Amino acid sequence: MKILAVTQARYGSSRLPGKILKTIGGKTLLEIHLERILKAKNITELKIATTTEDGAEKIIAVGEKSGVRSYQGAVDDVLKRFYETALSENPDYVVRLTSDCPLIDPNIIDQVIDECIKNDVDYCSNTLTPTFPDGLDVEVFRFSALEKACNEALLKSDREHVTPYIWRNSNLKGGDIFTSFNVSFATDYSDLRMTVDMDEDFRLMGQIIENMGLDKPWIEYVEFLNQHSDIRMINSEFHRNEGYQKSINND
Repeated sequence: MKILAVTQARYGSSRLPGKILKTIGGKTLLEIHLERILKAKNITELKIATTTEDGAEKIIAVGEKSGVRSYQGAVDDVLKRFYETALSENPDYVVRLTSDCPLIDPNIIDQVIDECIKNDVDYCSNTLTPTFPDGLDVEVFRFSALEKACNEALLKSDREHVTPYIWRNSNLKGGDIFTSFNVSFATDYSDLRMTVDMDEDFRLMGQIIENMGLDKPWIEYVEFLNQHSDIRMINSEFHRNEGYQKSINND
């Protein structure tokens, strides 16, 4: 069985340009992100889905340093770019990750993959009903589901965000095209923000890494934030999925 992890990475960003190439402790956020993914035991391979825009060569170089290949595709049709990145690998399952999540946890990646296969579903994630912090999002789906979405999705928001066509048409959302399963944690930490989209996010991430290092399991980072409310509040004004909501409003 081949399980391909694909992380989206682009240089352009309207809110924080070049954010994934910013450094903390001598490493770029992208390098930190890739190194943590590669610790997952269930993935067969990891690829970067980047763009053809200026700056992409810097992303490709970081990937090469980590032993990760890249594919360059469309800027705005991320679904097509993602599908084309996976197509040549012919995987059974695809893991979708995003490069603005430097502290993504390899154990969560393995857990979502295990649950997807065990429950024999088309789509599995920890985001259908979020309980993990923003920045620890993992989605796993059959390659056949990705291919169907790429061929059939028409909404711009579906093309920009890769998976809405799949999970919106799954049984957990009242659909009948795909089957789905949600991975939850016993305690709801979904209000915590461990992604990097704004300057405030980057400052909070710097505080976490400088105090805790790069090799801790996610729950230890959460405990650190809960023990340091002044740090936790740095980016508390921002909310999960603001970009997707903006895309929906524009449809």
